[in-house]
Amino acid sequence: MLCDDVLGRSLFSRKQREAESAPGWKLFGKVPLRESPPKNSKTIQQEYETKVSKSGQSPSLPAQGRRKNLEFEPLSTTALILEDRPANLPAKSEEEAQRHRQEYDEMVAEAKKRELKEAQKKKKQMKERFKQEESIANAMVVWNNEILPNWESMRGTRRVRDLWWQGLPPNVRGKVWSLAIGNELNITSGFFLFYSLSLILSNVVVVTADSADRESSLDLIKLDISRTFPPLFIFQKGGPYHDLLHSLLGAYTCYRPDVGYVQGMSFIAAVLILNLEEADAFIAFANLLNKPCQMVFFRVDHELMLKYFAAFEVFFEENLPRLFNHFKSSNLTPDLYLIDWIFTLYTKSLPLDVACRVWDVFCRDGEEFLFRTGLGILRLYEEVLLQMDFIHIAQFLTRLPEDMLSERLFSCIANTQMISGNRKWIQVFNALLKDKEMEKSSSPTVKNS
Repeated sequence: MLCDDVLGRSLFSRKQREAESAPGWKLFGKVPLRESPPKNSKTIQQEYETKVSKSGQSPSLPAQGRRKNLEFEPLSTTALILEDRPANLPAKSEEEAQRHRQEYDEMVAEAKKRELKEAQKKKKQMKERFKQEESIANAMVVWNNEILPNWESMRGTRRVRDLWWQGLPPNVRGKVWSLAIGNELNITSGFFLFYSLSLILSNVVVVTADSADRESSLDLIKLDISRTFPPLFIFQKGGPYHDLLHSLLGAYTCYRPDVGYVQGMSFIAAVLILNLEEADAFIAFANLLNKPCQMVFFRVDHELMLKYFAAFEVFFEENLPRLFNHFKSSNLTPDLYLIDWIFTLYTKSLPLDVACRVWDVFCRDGEEFLFRTGLGILRLYEEVLLQMDFIHIAQFLTRLPEDMLSERLFSCIANTQMISGNRKWIQVFNALLKDKEMEKSSSPTVKNS
């Protein structure tokens, strides 16, 4: 028993001495489970340097192999190649030590290279951000002090159009949208209050629409609100804008029972709420949906929708013939992606900041810009889409990449020409409408009547 005790102590003390003589060997031994999360590389490096500086000793390396620059040093197994072997193992040969030093230097150089590249990238991003913020601040002054006070005389000038194309400053965006959309319906702020109250007071009959249809629309609104910009968490139940969005959409179904609520409207209303006061948002919403293109889609006028798709394909083939042929051979028709883009005015498919910039120009240029934007998106991802089949193209265009940059998209939009055979968008579309009327007039049913 005594012998065992002495032997145990002797063995333990020998192991302890070996461990102390070989600082790097403990990385291979059994260690108790950590109660705290693993430390990162920077923390380990700082602790290592502090320990060395307190002891006044250098790391156990040959004189010629000591690390002279501790500004950056990899950790753990990366640094392990520079440690001496335990005393009970043969020492490294000169050739092996030199190879390890070379491997270590290469790893340090690569790590420094990555670190420098990342620092340069961040510096460039910060520089671009400051430049953008300065540009927005300067534009804001121009819009507030020069353009908005003289709206009617300045809105069509070249200077304003160029400034407009660059994107509206956030604090004037709502005001400019309202002015650009207009108020042909002559809606007052009292309209919104009136129709909002009609939702609350069940005994007030505001419209003559069938009550079942109205209830169906309100149920669909409740369902859609929860699916409107879910990452923002502001339109969902309990969010600060949930009730306002519900009121605006419900009020519209009362105001326009002939249209009712259609899926996709919640995204449009939400973007307006983010940029305008509630009454102004309702006025802009009602007038925006009253535009010819939006009314065709939200009323689901199939014949006219097909004419819009046909016009789009004319310019698609003109601008992107290779991709047009690829889509055609894949039997991918415009309705499979354009319906979602037009119904939500790109707010569901594009990153929100990019969608708002699309809205800036759409409010100015009208429906043509919606289809020009669609062609710009296809141009931006042309090479990617050419490699995809039907299923992957449809999935890709439904939810576009989150890292899309507005500058790149607008560069592609700028390179998209809405001219086909010397005819502009409206001329091509009107020609298609005329063909439709001729088809109707020449049909046997019309002749017999």
